[in-house]
Amino acid sequence: MTSFVREWLNLGFRWFHIFAGILWVGQTYYFTWLDHQFANLERAATGGVLGSSVWMVHSGGFYAVSKKQCLEVRPQLVRWFRWEALLTWLSGIVLLFLVYYFTGGLVDSDVADISRAMAIIIGLSFLGGGWLIYDLAARWLVDRPASIFALFAFIMTAAFSWALLHLLSGRAAYIHVGAIFGTIMTANVWLRILPAQRKMMAAAAAGTRFDRSLGAQAKLRSKHNTFMAVPVVFFMISNHFPVVTYGSTHNWAIQVFLVVLGWAAARLIRSA
Repeated sequence: MTSFVREWLNLGFRWFHIFAGILWVGQTYYFTWLDHQFANLERAATGGVLGSSVWMVHSGGFYAVSKKQCLEVRPQLVRWFRWEALLTWLSGIVLLFLVYYFTGGLVDSDVADISRAMAIIIGLSFLGGGWLIYDLAARWLVDRPASIFALFAFIMTAAFSWALLHLLSGRAAYIHVGAIFGTIMTANVWLRILPAQRKMMAAAAAGTRFDRSLGAQAKLRSKHNTFMAVPVVFFMISNHFPVVTYGSTHNWAIQVFLVVLGWAAARLIRSA
């Protein structure tokens, strides 16, 4: 592949990747905000203030959105949000190969004396292993206080960051932590959120009561995704700032700090 072709592929997939990510993250935070508004309505109702819809104004009209506990239309008329996540992840994986796996940017001999093939195996193993560890912890700690899972997430992120920065080049290590988050987010959508929603849809269409825990599980994974989204966006642009990020002598501490900063920002956005 010539550098000319690689450059055009890089541009095209990066453009697609960023726009797909905008659609995905925007929808995630919109529904998070909407759910927060319904929680406020429920609290207000207990105080005698009635309200069942969230009113908004946009473009040329007003929108009243209400939350339903039953399906009042045919399942075919329900709008699903799923392809944005998959397309963002797939285009990101293509970029990972174009920018790192097909070039020499993955390995730094001053960090670790390994071949590119071994570095690729390490990178892909971290993507898959990150999801497996996260998923096991999310299911095991589901009934524990949220602070326990937050502590686990911090330790897991710090450990993965430290390990990758001692195996791959600094730039590649940074983007792989972001790719781990992105893989977890996409797997949450397709392997945990959508299956639960399909069961809810099937039960509602049949006129039977669905397991409320299904909705709770899907909501929890969606909540986790909102916390990972802000750091992921940082990792998408980190390669433009080598001096203060992966090129710094404190690259590991900076990476962990910026992830925690992203989590704090996500918490503020969720409560806005």
